[in-house]
Amino acid sequence: MLADLWVVVALGGLLGLLIGSFLNVLIYRLPKMLERQWAVECAEMVGKTPEQTEVFNLMLPRSRCQQCGHQIRWFENIPVVSYLFLRGKCSACGTTISLRYPLVELSSGFLFAFCGWKWGITATALAWCGFSAVLLALALIDWDTTLLPDDLTLPLLWAGLVFAALKWTAVPLNSALWGAVAGYLSLWTIYWLFKLATGKEGMGYGDFKLFAALGAWFGWEALIPMILMASVIGAIIGIGMKFTRGLREGGYVPFGPFLALSGLASLLFGAQSILHVIGL
Repeated sequence: MLADLWVVVALGGLLGLLIGSFLNVLIYRLPKMLERQWAVECAEMVGKTPEQTEVFNLMLPRSRCQQCGHQIRWFENIPVVSYLFLRGKCSACGTTISLRYPLVELSSGFLFAFCGWKWGITATALAWCGFSAVLLALALIDWDTTLLPDDLTLPLLWAGLVFAALKWTAVPLNSALWGAVAGYLSLWTIYWLFKLATGKEGMGYGDFKLFAALGAWFGWEALIPMILMASVIGAIIGIGMKFTRGLREGGYVPFGPFLALSGLASLLFGAQSILHVIGL
């Protein structure tokens, strides 16, 4: 039995590494795809003909070095292994490859292996693997661009409700439904109170949708521990970045990555354990 478990964990980790490689593509390309789509829609609204550009989606063009344009060959795109073999540099021009690429792959591999260890080869494991992958992508997209695309947040929300109905997440449908409602309305209310008091927008609508999705996956009972963890860690990192002058223009830190982190922590340790971690 133990040997079988480790086979499942290994298979989960391998699948996670492969999905992590795809997530690197998704994290980089999806925001650019959305920008192009918005540009086309804006041009059409004012009666202009959209500019013709090369095909750009999750499949095309093939991955290339952003510095020299070298097309990445298949053996240069093996998760983690290729990074180590290339010593973290482009084989053509020697430009340093960001360490984030293998870290995303390793993170995805670990999360998938964890799901395999906890739930085995089941629909529940696959559901939480998908949850982990989407949350990882959302965290990094928001950190890079301050965007939480509806293309990811809304499917994540609906998946949480559907999987609760199918009893794949151990969260009763009633709790998942009210978790989604409470998650959205809580941040929506804070947003408007802050805006009425200061005249400024403290967060984006993507944060409401992401928190609603977390409520759908974990139930309304988990919302308070998750928002507390996200707020505490976000405040600590924000203060640290302020002192090190690492804040971007405008002096803000996106909240989505910390919501995503709280969701992943809830997956790994349980929502209630978060309260002990932050000393509550």
